Amino acid sequence: MIIAEAVDDLAASGVWSSETFRLLGLPGAIAERWLGPEAQLIHLFVRVEQGVLYLGEGHHAVSNWTDDVLKDYELRIDHPLSVEVLDRVRPPSTPSALPGLKWLEHVNGDRATALRLFVEGWHPAPAPSAEPVAPSGPVPAALTEFYRLAEGRPQVLGVQNFICSAAELRTDGEGLLLFGHENQGGFEWFLDPSEDDPIVWTAEDPSERHAERERLSGFLIQFSLFEAVMSAPYKAWSRRVPEPIADELTRGLRRVPLKTWMWPLWQTSFYVAPGLVVAEDRNEDEECYVWVGAVHRSLLRPLTDFGIQWQYFEG
Repeated sequence: MIIAEAVDDLAASGVWSSETFRLLGLPGAIAERWLGPEAQLIHLFVRVEQGVLYLGEGHHAVSNWTDDVLKDYELRIDHPLSVEVLDRVRPPSTPSALPGLKWLEHVNGDRATALRLFVEGWHPAPAPSAEPVAPSGPVPAALTEFYRLAEGRPQVLGVQNFICSAAELRTDGEGLLLFGHENQGGFEWFLDPSEDDPIVWTAEDPSERHAERERLSGFLIQFSLFEAVMSAPYKAWSRRVPEPIADELTRGLRRVPLKTWMWPLWQTSFYVAPGLVVAEDRNEDEECYVWVGAVHRSLLRPLTDFGIQWQYFEG
């Protein structure tokens, strides 16, 4: 059996969502007993006001290892927990401070400032890092500044899709700079390094490229917003959502005043509130997908009121 404290802390083991129980810092020898061919049955409990509360059986879902050391271990709870039970075993809290929206005022004026304020507000202070590697050839000023912001903040270069590190930059046979790519190589991003604020070209195939609707200065803001959703401490990802419901969800948020991103592969718009980013992808059949990233769990709780079938929900 596993008994955890009733806490909601990124650095502590315990109930993570209505369907997930997360363990951190577990000795590998113990984990192997649960992952081996004769895995033991696991019963999950949480300490509450009077004794312990039984949650049910736990079944291995995901485990992450680094050099034979178990980094984290997720168990799927046999039966999803109700909101009432969640509030007992994962007590709700309120944020002390949230990243603001001052950056939004600069999106259509000084995009370098908008990008800097967003990155510095959303991501923690940079950690000490090695001497930065400068690009070997000329690159647009916006990309140079992006690399500066990424120093000590490796997640800025991406966790789902990626901007190439300065050392990885290379040009193709036409002199275009390959500066980013999808995580499984599904597409790549190119630009003309001789221009100050070049067009960004998305290529699924080397012979066919599509021009992004925003030039590099706007594209890097959009990339940063999407990766903020993907790397956020707390996430909510939807299945197909009818447009009226998506409209209702974003009604109280501010739309980032940029053209849709990743057109024509997708048509993604971004909506924000303090500490919250929503990426909304619309398609031609009047349905869309919604991805939400938040810096505090409480920001996701209002999303339970829209009747959305969430594929993944950490509120």
